[in-house]
Amino acid sequence: MAIGSKDLAVDKLDGMDNARLNEELANAKKELFNLRFQAATGQLEQHGRLKAVKRDIARIYTILRERELGIREDVVATKTDDKKKTKKKTKKAEDAK
Repeated sequence: MAIGSKDLAVDKLDGMDNARLNEELANAKKELFNLRFQAATGQLEQHGRLKAVKRDIARIYTILRERELGIREDVVATKTDDKKKTKKKTKKAEDAK
């Protein structure tokens, strides 16, 4: 059984583009900071969470490095939001004509 967050499994991380991975990395680092702060002040209740977050960070770094070296394929970001906005703008423009 792998230790780490269920949300950050390798299958899910592999489907994310690099920008999304960097966002997840930043979030994991913030969480690790908060967990370390809680541990220092004696307020940490889930000690196993520290280990899980550290492994999540390592997993993200590994995927980013593998993509950099060409071992793992890059994922292209989908711009579904931009397409939806474009379609809405087009409909409004047609209604105005």
